[in-house]
Order: sequence, then C-alpha cells, then structure tokens
Amino acid sequence: MSSSTSLLVQGYEVVIGFETHAQLSTQSKIFSRAPVAFGAEPNTQACAVDLALPGTLPVMNVAAVEKAIRLGLALGSHIAEQSVFARKNYFYPDLPKGYQISQFEIPVVQGGEVSFFLGAEKKTVRLVRAHLEEDAGKSLHEDFIGQSGIDLNRAGTPLLEIVTEPDMRSSAEAVAYAKELHKIVTWIGVCDGNMQEGSFRCDANVSVRKPGAELGTRREIKNLNSFKFMQQAIDYEVRWQIEQIEDGHAIQQATVLFDPDTGETRAMRTKEDAADYRYFPDPDLPPLVIAREWVERVRGEMPELPRAIAERLVRDYGLPDYDATTLTQSPAMAVYFETAAKASGQAKLVSNWIMGEVSRRLNAEEGDMASVPVSAAQLAALVGRIANGTVSNNAAKQVFEALWTGEGHDVDAIIAAKGLKQMNDTGALEKIVDEVMAANAENVAQFRAGKEKAFNALVGQVMKASKGKANPQQVNDLLRQKLG
Repeated sequence: MSSSTSLLVQGYEVVIGFETHAQLSTQSKIFSRAPVAFGAEPNTQACAVDLALPGTLPVMNVAAVEKAIRLGLALGSHIAEQSVFARKNYFYPDLPKGYQISQFEIPVVQGGEVSFFLGAEKKTVRLVRAHLEEDAGKSLHEDFIGQSGIDLNRAGTPLLEIVTEPDMRSSAEAVAYAKELHKIVTWIGVCDGNMQEGSFRCDANVSVRKPGAELGTRREIKNLNSFKFMQQAIDYEVRWQIEQIEDGHAIQQATVLFDPDTGETRAMRTKEDAADYRYFPDPDLPPLVIAREWVERVRGEMPELPRAIAERLVRDYGLPDYDATTLTQSPAMAVYFETAAKASGQAKLVSNWIMGEVSRRLNAEEGDMASVPVSAAQLAALVGRIANGTVSNNAAKQVFEALWTGEGHDVDAIIAAKGLKQMNDTGALEKIVDEVMAANAENVAQFRAGKEKAFNALVGQVMKASKGKANPQQVNDLLRQKLG
C-alpha cells in the first residue's frame, strides 16, 4: 500500500478494492470446444457442455491455463503447483448448470502486485489472487415484450478473476490501477482488453471510515466497463455512503449497479458471502497440476514487460521515471520512442514530443500509436533540427502539423518551403537588435532601471522584426550583452 497520506473526503477515508474479470483470448471455451467469437447470433456458440446437457463432462482448456501462468509471471505472483476447481452454486436463468465452475480455496495465481504512477507518485496495490473460472450467459431484456431472452454464447467463456487487497484510497487511484492492469493483460496477450464487448470488466468494492477506524461496510459496484464511468460511480458511491452515515444510517452490504444516464448507483441485491454459494470441489475436474518446467517455458516466451522497459529507459536514456512509465503505455509507443531516440540522440526531447504533440493529437482523434502518421524517423529528423538550432520550437510545431496532415514528408523540404529556418547569422541578428534598441529607448531605460518586464518587451520586438526566425536564446544573450 502507498505510504503517502490518504486523501480525505469530508473527513472520511475512502477504501477501495477491485475484482476484475479479464476474458482470456483463447479460441475456445474453458471447458468445451465451442468458439468464443464476439457478436454471433444468440445461442449459436453454445455446445452440449455449455448447455449442461445430462452426461456431458468439462475438459480443461490448456491455453486458458497458460494465460493464467503468463499473468502470474507478469505480476510477480506465486503460481500454484496444484490448484482446485470448485462449484459456486446459485440459481440464475443464464447459468444452465445451476452453478459456476470457479476456484475457491486454492486458486492458480496467488499474491503479486501492480505498481503505477499517480501523477509523480508511485503507488503499489497488492493482489490477493487471480483464479480461473467460466463466464455465465447473458439475459436479454430489450427485444422481448414483457419477457427476457437468454443467450448462452458467453456461457463457458474463460475468465481470470483478479482480486486486490483494499489498498486504494481514491477514485483516481482506482482508475490508475485499472488502467495499469488493463495495460498489462493486453501487453502480454492474455486478454484483448475490449471494454465495450465486456472483455475487461471491473467490480469496485467501496467503503468509507473515519481515519484509523475499523474498515467500513463495503458495497460492490458491478460491471464497470469504462474508466470514465468507473471514476463517476466510485465518486457517487463515496458521497452517498458518507451522507448515509452522517444522517445516522448504517451501510448495508450490497451489490449495486451504476447508471451512466443518472450518474447514480442503485442497489441490485444484498450481497451474498462465500457461505451462500456453498462452494465444494467439482467432482468432474481433477486438481490442476502445473509443472515447474511449464512455468519456465512460459517465462522464456514472455515479452519484455512495461515496468522492465521503463527501468531500461531510465537507465539507458536518462529519462525521469514519469516519462519512462508514460512511454510504456503500449509496446508500439515504447518501440516508437526508442527508434526516434536512437536516430536523433535526443531522448528527452523525443519523450517531450511523444507525451505532448503526438499524444494530444491521438487523444483528439481517438487513435492509437499504430495510426500515427508521423514516422519515428520523421520525428527524429525534426527533433534533430530543433536541437541544432535550425528551427525554433514554434516553427517545429508547424513542420509537425505538415507531417501529420500529409502536406509534406521530408522535414528539411517543409522547413525550406515554409521559410521556417531559424536565423543563425549573428551579424544580421546584431543589426536587428541594434535597430530595436534604438527604436525602443524607453524600454531600454526601464530595463536599466531594474524593470525585467521591459526586457521581455524588447525580446518580443526582436522576434517580431526577425519574423520569428531569430533563435530566442541568441536574442536573449545578445540583448543582455548589449544592455550591459
């Protein structure tokens, strides 16, 4: 847990734990060979096993186990040599067996942690476990007047449920954790992370307490499938709980849903505890045994993880921790940075441009690094021209605009065509400075009388006279030298 002081809301400390369901990107379901593709016609991807027809038996999907091993390795968890599947009993129309196959006492992935930055502060959230389980089907309420339909395509889809300790202390911290976990599961290829399709769904357990008091009663906000709604839902729930307590009401443990249209949470049912589910080992599935050789083989096939790349960017390129973490949002961004940094020899400048102009435009267009129209080589060339004084930072933005919109492809050709080359002729610049000082005697006198503002006015006049082509640093140095 972070050592920093907790953010208090109206004198209360907020306590948040997460349960995240990551849908594993396998070809088939966890205990059957039925396909898992999204968007098929209802009930066309459910086989006899998924429908729980009599006499059918579940068979473990090896690919799902391997993805659990990958996640465990990525999060520094213990991967159990032997884990057990259990039946979690509850009745719901979209659960044909009347129970869900999950893991209870001995999960496959145990412990571990997720670290991330919240602003410039590093936070770490401890994990309790990640266990394999099957998804349920889906009840459809829209298309059947006065009735509900059941679509069992999703029944049996493999999930990893990733459970944290109650280590988060604000909605901002909870969202930052969820984003980091989302980055990891997509980075290592265990989940496609598509939140609209329900591949990555979060449940937030939220409670409040007076600082130093016992943990409060939690309410679980189910199925948060966007980072924006996640923050809104938690903030609303925190305010609601504080108001209840201040009005003298006790908080009842419950499962709640967030309504994005009203921005409110509403109770769905009072929350069950483990005893209500009558967990017992599934007699149809033997214990899952994972040999150490299997774990080591998977370890050897793992990509370089974001935190390892971030450490390397700090070590090899002298970047601040914040930059290195930001540049490892995706494998594509890390590769883009390294390519441009190596070509230009200007790591910090490249980092500033990716975190600034590139990210700003991608956010505005809702694009990703794969769709960046400016190649790493083009950015390297542009950054090189800033570093050697060919163009000013402002002129570079015009060049970047031309590259981004496809108006031009060669940095030097754009600089020439637009007449953006910075004036580096000292003699010509000196002449302009002399003329500006002669024409602005009042500002010169004010500066010599100790008014720094007058100096900025003179710099502005010189830049204007040079049509923005003078090197600002040279202008500063030359003016100070001549003003004595």
